[in-house]
Amino acid sequence: MSTAPTPVNDHFRRLLMLLDLEAEAEKQQMLDELQRHSSAGAEEYGSTLVNLVIRDENAGLGGRILLTLGKRNQNLKLPWTRLNNGSPVLLSEEGQGGNQPAGYISSGWRGVVTRLSRDDIQVAFTQWPETESERPSFRLDRSSDEISRQRQRQALEKAQFAANTRLGELRDILLGWRPAEFQSLLNLPALDKDLNASQQAAVNFAFSAKDVAIIHGPPGTGKTTTLVELIRQIVLKGGRVLVVAPSNIAVDNLLGKLAATGEKAIRLGHPARIMPELRQYSLDEVAENHPEMRVVHRLVREARALREQASKYTRARPEPGARRALREAAKQSLADARKIEENIIARIMNTTPVVCATLTGLDREVLGSQHFDWCILDEGSQCTEAAAWAPLQFVDRLVLAGDHFQLPPTIISPEAIAKGFNVSLLERLMTQAGKDVSRRLTVQYRMHHEIKEFSSREFYEDSLESHASVEKHLLQGLPGLISCPLTSTALDFIDTAGANYDESVESDGDPTGHMSRFNLSEARLVVEKVRALLEAGLPPAAIAVISPYSAQVRKLRELIQQPDLEIDSVDGFQGREKEAVIVSLVRSNLDNQIGFLEDTRRMNVALTRARRKLIVIGDSATITVHPFYQRMVMYFESIGAYHSVWEENY
Repeated sequence: MSTAPTPVNDHFRRLLMLLDLEAEAEKQQMLDELQRHSSAGAEEYGSTLVNLVIRDENAGLGGRILLTLGKRNQNLKLPWTRLNNGSPVLLSEEGQGGNQPAGYISSGWRGVVTRLSRDDIQVAFTQWPETESERPSFRLDRSSDEISRQRQRQALEKAQFAANTRLGELRDILLGWRPAEFQSLLNLPALDKDLNASQQAAVNFAFSAKDVAIIHGPPGTGKTTTLVELIRQIVLKGGRVLVVAPSNIAVDNLLGKLAATGEKAIRLGHPARIMPELRQYSLDEVAENHPEMRVVHRLVREARALREQASKYTRARPEPGARRALREAAKQSLADARKIEENIIARIMNTTPVVCATLTGLDREVLGSQHFDWCILDEGSQCTEAAAWAPLQFVDRLVLAGDHFQLPPTIISPEAIAKGFNVSLLERLMTQAGKDVSRRLTVQYRMHHEIKEFSSREFYEDSLESHASVEKHLLQGLPGLISCPLTSTALDFIDTAGANYDESVESDGDPTGHMSRFNLSEARLVVEKVRALLEAGLPPAAIAVISPYSAQVRKLRELIQQPDLEIDSVDGFQGREKEAVIVSLVRSNLDNQIGFLEDTRRMNVALTRARRKLIVIGDSATITVHPFYQRMVMYFESIGAYHSVWEENY
């Protein structure tokens, strides 16, 4: 490592402090949201449901209690809500603090939404809600994910105090106390014959790591394909792999490609958070099909009957302690069911070479004493370092994959950002050790070479090559598209300087009162470009419009009435691609303020989503105060892709 070692206690105290800052910011955001909406109008914002009753109770894997809640008036449907599958929620009893928006966040029962319909909502809890009244009504609110925070805190504390263990050794290497070691490179025969030389080299390099390695995957370079090859090679040599990522989408992407190769894998986590087509690989479903689960279901039914008996209203006063005894008996039945379930899970896990989960979905109760030879952490640049330590307690070696030149982790707390909480473990290691522990993928399979070129120069030392299959592909090469200047070129920059395309500002519509920028004139120009692409024969589903500003995204959605055409923020489009992409930069002002655009990593994402056509619209007079955008405009000029808005005829 090239930098001085970081003191262990100082490093972990800092991460724990930043984790607390972020938790406090999230809690404050929730409080602000709740205070803004009275109980009478609590459901209007979409984060709360009130006057609910329990309509059904069931048991789920891992001791989860599944409660189905609906309106007390069964003729009423649930109102529109932002709650959906996977949302963390807080259930509270109305009349017991549930109608005090600013005062009950820490009380009640935390759970996760597992199903939503017009009539009811199902939520998974880890404990039975013990209510004060016999006929309770409930309130359900969107909540911060405290379970994941607790898991991160436990993992950080475990790493901080690890002694004479493999976790302690990995910690010392990751903090710079010891150098990462590698064995002699093996020339592994490729299982996927379509791998290119840089992908094969990255697999061989990662496989040679004794401690940690990084696979640096710029846009479109086949990072997932490379990771699948590495995982298959490890399994072929008899190793076990823990595959993790910060998001469910990233985990499912890897799982889907692994499954397609025939690899045996298990997916941890709530089934509600897993793609429907992959739920057959979820631990819940695999365990549910185990023959011994019949005994578990019988014990759960007995527990439910005992609970119902304890809650039943009778004219005669029950014997002292009778209800408590029934509830205790119910708990014992559930404990017995849980013990059998744990044995089933352990047998399934012990016979599965690949286990997939989100970083915050690593449940120690499920993993138990499981240990893995390798951890593959995908999208390592999009998770905080605090989250990245979670899997290390279960593994011997770590491979991080991602691109620190794309968007960093999303952090709410400005103070936490100022103190570096948005610097991922991958980014820190690249800064400390760089090429000593990493290999970069260099062949990209997405973009026309002119779209790729500027990003390659700015971020990747001009190292990216375009595969022959995409190097010169254009819109006019697609079936049904006409040949015209729009479809026969790969790039356009439309300069709005001097045309009075002034930006405006409006509330973002969230409880924080945050303001966002939009540019109506620029949005109308985007509409014309979309119309031209459609008239050339490009289907709406092949087009994306993206902008760094949420207010501009809203304006564009109002103006463009095409359900299949995606309009989103840059952050929301990371990892995605379309045949044609229009980027609306928004900023146009006399003060030369560019705001979000100063984060050039955000622009790297925006400029690398298009396969065959990229159109960028912006005011050069405003944006070129920043050297990055000056070079960008110069690049467009150098290839004849620069146009003034005055050339547009509409």
